[in-house]
Amino acid sequence: MINGAHVILYSRDAEADRAFFRDVLGYPNVDAGGGWLIFKLPPAEVAVHPGDTQAHELYLMCDDVEATVSELTAEGIEFTKPVTDAGWGLLTALRLPGGGEVGLYQPRHPTAYDL
Repeated sequence: MINGAHVILYSRDAEADRAFFRDVLGYPNVDAGGGWLIFKLPPAEVAVHPGDTQAHELYLMCDDVEATVSELTAEGIEFTKPVTDAGWGLLTALRLPGGGEVGLYQPRHPTAYDL
C-alpha cells in the first residue's frame, strides 16, 4: 500500500538548503529535473502529538548530539539553541542556510525507525 513519505521544507533560499543537504550532510539524491534535488533521508519515524495547531516539525536524529554539533559547527553551521536535556532526548536546533530551522536530537526514548 504506502511505501514511503515525502517531506517538503519551504525555504527562502532553496539552492543553499539543497547544497547543505548534499554537501554538508552528504545525503544521496536524485535530480528530478533542472537541478531540483530530492534527497534520500535516513530512516524515519512519525509521532502524533496533541495540539491546537496544524504545525509540523522536522527533527534530525543522531547517536551523539555533542559530536554532531561539533562536526556541523566545523562546517560553518549555526546552532540556534544550546543542547538541552528534554528528558526524552538531548535537543538542539540548527539554522539552515536558507534561514529555516531544523531540530536535532539524540533520542533517549525507544525508536521505531529500525522496526
